[in-house]
Amino acid sequence: MEPKSAQESCFYCSAPLYRLKEGSVKCSRCKKKYSLERIRQIQNLIFYFCRDENALSAAKKTGLTYATVSKYFQKFRYLSAEYCESQYEQFRSGESQYEEYVYLEKSKRTKKEAIFDSHNFLTFAYGDRVYNILMPSLNKYKHQFLADNLEDLYYKEFSKFMRTSKIIKVSERYNTITRFWNFFELFIIPYKGVSNEFFPYYLKEAEFKFNFSYAVREKILTTLYFHPSNGTDI
Repeated sequence: MEPKSAQESCFYCSAPLYRLKEGSVKCSRCKKKYSLERIRQIQNLIFYFCRDENALSAAKKTGLTYATVSKYFQKFRYLSAEYCESQYEQFRSGESQYEEYVYLEKSKRTKKEAIFDSHNFLTFAYGDRVYNILMPSLNKYKHQFLADNLEDLYYKEFSKFMRTSKIIKVSERYNTITRFWNFFELFIIPYKGVSNEFFPYYLKEAEFKFNFSYAVREKILTTLYFHPSNGTDI
């Protein structure tokens, strides 16, 4: 499947467009002026992002620079996170199931000092959708634990938790929560390590993509990106 072409109707109000001499267009109703080529490029980037293409692959397919594509992909992650938060506000009053998860890159799981790089989050299930809350990082305690020679003790407790942690608040063995965890483990591998600063956005990207199909993802992000209240400068 290939990305769709930009339609020659206004993204803001769907009215007909006037073509201008310099190659841009102007809306006959809301009077907004923008480039159809720029719209097409953004549509294509949304398409590739929603179908799990990485920034490098999308850059090669669109002819844009890697830096440009990375910037847009990060913007899409922000929008995805905001949308997931808005969805949670709608569902949180209903019945839910939840469990705690500790994620650490496989390459670090045998290194005692790396336990402080783990990410701890709660996964809530609302039917076949999930919502995640990232817990405070343990990294701020790293230097103190190492200075006090307590890393062995903490590592033993951490390892014990990793071996014995079970889903105790849900009734089915293979459920929405465990499906998301399996999805997340595969989703995060290609990124080869994500910094603490950006990890929340990648977690929310995984949540967004787990909850919605390709087509629905694309429809949501297109609406969010081109909505006037978004403030995006086309």
